[in-house]
Amino acid sequence: MKQIRNIAIIAHVDHGKTTLVDQLLKQGNVFRKNQVVQEQFLDSNDLERERGITILSKNISIPYKDVKINLIDTPGHSDFGGEVERVLKMADGVLLLVDSFEGPMPQTRFVLEKALHLHLKPIVVINKVDRPDNRPAEVLDEIYDLFIDLDADENQLDFPVIYASGRDGWGVKDLKDEKKDLVPLLNTIVEKISQPVFDDGPIQMQITTLDYSEYVGRIGIGRVFRGTLKKNADLSIIKRNGSIHKVSIKQLFIFEGLERKEVDEVITGDICAIVGIEDVDIGDTIADSENPEPLPIISIDEPTISMNFTVNTSPFYGKEGKYVTSRHINDRL
Repeated sequence: MKQIRNIAIIAHVDHGKTTLVDQLLKQGNVFRKNQVVQEQFLDSNDLERERGITILSKNISIPYKDVKINLIDTPGHSDFGGEVERVLKMADGVLLLVDSFEGPMPQTRFVLEKALHLHLKPIVVINKVDRPDNRPAEVLDEIYDLFIDLDADENQLDFPVIYASGRDGWGVKDLKDEKKDLVPLLNTIVEKISQPVFDDGPIQMQITTLDYSEYVGRIGIGRVFRGTLKKNADLSIIKRNGSIHKVSIKQLFIFEGLERKEVDEVITGDICAIVGIEDVDIGDTIADSENPEPLPIISIDEPTISMNFTVNTSPFYGKEGKYVTSRHINDRL
């Protein structure tokens, strides 16, 4: 049975997450030698490419030795809190990526706090150590302070550290080591993040993300927590309101590199996409038809708009608009 590691990536905007993952994919031989490669694999959405932010989570995998490493991208904003919590439930560990000059930032704190609360094992990557203004020792102290601030347990405080340059494609455990590739990071993931424990009990899978195809309709994505999920098997879907009805999966996919590969079955611990259930929704449990057992309900944040009102400091201050004072704005709100 192939080993699996499920790890989520946490990073602030511009700390080099996408560049590092690009290098991991290349060094994991995900691409053919003659394949034309598009950069910024994680930023598949046009807005994400333009702004360099992650709004929706993505799933990719990297083959390393006899291990399949599922990399789960996380939104880096508190605005997408519901998405963050759902995605982290698919992971067994987190890769905390921090800029070697800027250190941990507020958005990093938000996602890391949720990861620590779920008792996920962290690996710290201090990235961009090739910067001339790098200060990795001070940044590491700031990360320790942040972990203590967030009530990390002793196991979480004993995190491994990798110093990396995502741009140049290398990572080392000690800055004096030879800088040639990202093998030290891959080895650390395999050694420090636990393999999901196989459980051959009645099937349990939870839907954490949705996708859509105009050809097959709604696609449910999630992790198999127990048993083996099989295509065309008789199953039950347990909705968030507790209702249960019979279903069957027409197509079943796992993540191989950047692609989805159709398979007949998925084992405990792997992340997969299912097709054929029209009303599948986030938080639903796919369960055994004879003995359906729900997984804990996933909370979904209500749609939220966040707005900041600041003083107008433009050259046109006071020259346009009928109501321009803070009192008038307050009255209108």
